[in-house]
Amino acid sequence: MKIYLPLDSAAVALGADDIAEAITAEAQKRGVAITLIRNGSRGMVWLEPMAEVATEDGRLAFGPMTLEDVPGLFGDLEAHPKALGLTEELDWMKRQTRLTFARCGIVDPTSLHDYELHHGLKGLKRALGMTPAAIVQEVTDSGLRGRGGAGFPTGIKWKTVHDAKASQKYIVCNADEGDSATFADRMLMEGDPFTLIEGMAIAGIAVGATKGYIYTRSEYPIAITQMQKAIEVARAAGVLGPRVLGSDYAFDMEVRVGAGAYVCGEETSLLNSLEGKRGVVRAKPPLPALQGFMGKPTVVNNVISLASVPVIMDRGAAFYKNFGMGRSHGTMALQIAGNVKFGGLFETAFGLSLGEIVNEIAGGTASGRPVKAVQVGGPLGAWFPTSLFDTPFTYEDFAAKDGLIGHAGLTIADDRTDMLKMARFAMEFCAIESCGKCTPCRIGAVRGVETLDRVAAGDPSALPLVADLCNTMKAGSLCALGGFTPYPVMSALTHFPDDFATAKAAAE
Repeated sequence: MKIYLPLDSAAVALGADDIAEAITAEAQKRGVAITLIRNGSRGMVWLEPMAEVATEDGRLAFGPMTLEDVPGLFGDLEAHPKALGLTEELDWMKRQTRLTFARCGIVDPTSLHDYELHHGLKGLKRALGMTPAAIVQEVTDSGLRGRGGAGFPTGIKWKTVHDAKASQKYIVCNADEGDSATFADRMLMEGDPFTLIEGMAIAGIAVGATKGYIYTRSEYPIAITQMQKAIEVARAAGVLGPRVLGSDYAFDMEVRVGAGAYVCGEETSLLNSLEGKRGVVRAKPPLPALQGFMGKPTVVNNVISLASVPVIMDRGAAFYKNFGMGRSHGTMALQIAGNVKFGGLFETAFGLSLGEIVNEIAGGTASGRPVKAVQVGGPLGAWFPTSLFDTPFTYEDFAAKDGLIGHAGLTIADDRTDMLKMARFAMEFCAIESCGKCTPCRIGAVRGVETLDRVAAGDPSALPLVADLCNTMKAGSLCALGGFTPYPVMSALTHFPDDFATAKAAAE
């Protein structure tokens, strides 16, 4: 009997480890031989801990599991009170286009054999038969853009590093996932770490880098452990090392752990931290692609960007580029959170409308009250009202509405949410997390909190100052922390003026 139970952090937080112990104890009690595999999550967080039992027809899902539900896994499965049916037939799974997350929740995360059985290493093997320049061109042709927030074309960044002349080059994976409502990087590292390893190895071969680093945060203990185990397995199997899969290319990598500063999600702050320095933003130029880690040419890519590369190399640039809409190619891992009925990870091609995502996929609010707004792109993303729910989920369409996709985290709020408080929170967040390098961010955010407090106290003359502060921060900040904080503030003020007027009236 084979049973799958996630070791994903969300599932563990909801009791998965206790369920695992109970399953093992129940099997021993009954004298039933089982194989319990701690897999990654399928992304349906509202059903966690979700156990799966392998049958001839496929895996049957059960969830959310409690300790009382465990004995039923050893009886009539169809009569189990938490029986959900075949996992692959669940509506959440059937509606997705899983490319980057195709193996997450399916494979044993640290089994290289299992990984290869599910098309793993095919992209790397193909890359080893190509020239580095051809690999870079393939990634460029795919239309892949940075999935960490900026949306910069991955192929252009790779070509810059490829063309640079240096004795040493590096691949740095930005796994410092600090945005609220984002968990895709963590889920992938916990549930399918070899995908990231393969993507980084391909990147190293493409640009001439022999060393890679995964920079992540201390708050991700399971992801750190899974990545370190997978790296050891890959190294022992010759996937990493002086001769990658027996080729003439060398590439090795390691995990580095940061203390959790939000600003270290910005690539130059990350590089400073990686070098053992204080995590503050560097002025650009020089670009990290030319003078990055230790002053050498460095590719800095997000987890999902690098993990998408094996699919592109396996299936071809044209295959990947065919998904999406306009100049937003491929798939995006939507991370749905906040006051929402169905929260979790949903991978789909670019192009769905925001309304489809919120109302159909996410099922509206958990409270059952009307949706008021959705913040897309983490704590620095704009708040979109329901009047903009026809906006297609693409980089260009969101930019045209003064928004940004960012890391594709969506925080849903119902009609009781006070948008003035949300605007204040954005400024307060920036003030707390600022590295202090530039004045617009360091001082502007503090003044923003003070000014919004004046508005809340009933001072209408402070509103023009809020807009002025936002313009200064957007134009003058060195990085996106100060530069993007105006998005949630001004979108709240623009789309929900009544919330600001109500505060004034109440004060009066």
